[in-house]
Amino acid sequence: MGLPALLASALCTFVLPLLLFLAALKLWDLYCVSSRDRGCALPLPPGTMGFPFFGETLQMVLQRRKFLQMKRRKYGFIYKTHLFGRPTVRVMGADNVRRILLGEHRLVSVHWPESVRTILGAGCLSNLHDSSHKQRKKVIMQAFSREALQCYVPVIAEEVSSCLEQWLSCGERGLLVYPEVKRLMFRIAMRILLGCEPGPAGGGEDEQQLVEAFEEMTRNLFSLPIDVPFSGLYRGVKARNLIHARIEENIRAKIRRLQAAEPDGGCKDALQLLIEHSWERGERLDMQNNPQQSSSLVAMKLQPVQPLTDHLLRTLPTRPPESSRRAEEQDGLLCKSNQDNKLDMETLEQLKYIGCVIKETLRLNPPVPGGFRVALKTFELNGYQIPKGWNVIYSICDTHDVADIFTNKEEFNPDRFLVPHPEAVSRFSFIPFGGGLRSCVGKEFAKILLKIFTVELARHCDWQLLNGPPTMKTSPTVYPVDNLPARFTHFQGDI
Repeated sequence: MGLPALLASALCTFVLPLLLFLAALKLWDLYCVSSRDRGCALPLPPGTMGFPFFGETLQMVLQRRKFLQMKRRKYGFIYKTHLFGRPTVRVMGADNVRRILLGEHRLVSVHWPESVRTILGAGCLSNLHDSSHKQRKKVIMQAFSREALQCYVPVIAEEVSSCLEQWLSCGERGLLVYPEVKRLMFRIAMRILLGCEPGPAGGGEDEQQLVEAFEEMTRNLFSLPIDVPFSGLYRGVKARNLIHARIEENIRAKIRRLQAAEPDGGCKDALQLLIEHSWERGERLDMQNNPQQSSSLVAMKLQPVQPLTDHLLRTLPTRPPESSRRAEEQDGLLCKSNQDNKLDMETLEQLKYIGCVIKETLRLNPPVPGGFRVALKTFELNGYQIPKGWNVIYSICDTHDVADIFTNKEEFNPDRFLVPHPEAVSRFSFIPFGGGLRSCVGKEFAKILLKIFTVELARHCDWQLLNGPPTMKTSPTVYPVDNLPARFTHFQGDI
């Protein structure tokens, strides 16, 4: 074969496909940015739009924090991208996030990716708008009032203590903490939010099946909007259907008890409040929306707290000053407050240093990475145009990372929260539960749960991570690759 033939073959085999690929990328980029508002003279934020159709979703799903940190270093606090099938602007930093969170209904409106809307359903709180959202949130907030939280404290303490007893009984062989924490959080969420008893601690096949279904559902919340067998969306919907079937059984049983005026305990769970709200308004109970609302409540309260407890276990053993100071505080307050060392809201509220430990854990590992909005109109943000119809993601983890009020950001240092920061500066620099009209309804519940877990852990246990500091991945929340093997022994301190 002559040289001209070799060149022609190489051109057809390598060069031409490469040129076609580059041309496709350029056309895709032009197509994406063509939706900019040409009536606005401001430029679009810097950034890239990724591959045709897929955008940069695959890179973000596979690389997560590494991908986001690379984008931040390259483009700054505002950049454009293409995620989950839509052109998107990602923003971070207290000033930018303030505009987004306080611009609800004026500049932006909540708009989660199609996969989230499909899996959780239109009836869940996070997908409701305007008056529907306001009314439903008002009802659910009753389940997280101070009076309700006071009722939940003994239930949470009971579940945590029972769980720790099992961990201590494992002895030298140890256990995998990550799946155990998942089971613990599931049991607490089911008892408090849905008012159902999940069975003896340790559970059986039925409980394990539901735990795995909730994990599968939450793992696939952020997936490409492709509903074909074995896709993330398909698996998420399948898991959701199993959960909804179980919740419907629980709803029917609860309705029978309420109609028969059977006592259902001293505190009303979130599900009971939703049922009674429908009855008070003379509405027919919606057997589609109530399972949607119930499953989303469990998922949104179960999944975020779980990695935070893992983070406490990973962090505290390497910080002796935090451990001893935490223990001294608990010892003094618990002994003064009551004779039998039982926890209540008043005692928990006095544990200021443990509160700082929780805040520092939330700063380093926020429950959710950010929130999704859609631009209701074209508006200006820090010199760039945010076109009408584009998605806007405000980043919680990045905002914490770049906040000027925090020094030595990589260091776990609860003391940083002992000195109050100026409200005007810190309000949007530390937003672990979001902010504005859509701040998390269960944030106080999460804080109380974490405090109780930390107190009971410190009162009863010493522990050792058998593999040392674990490798962490994100999908969609942070988790340890090795499932966090650990050995627990009875606490040998002075408490």
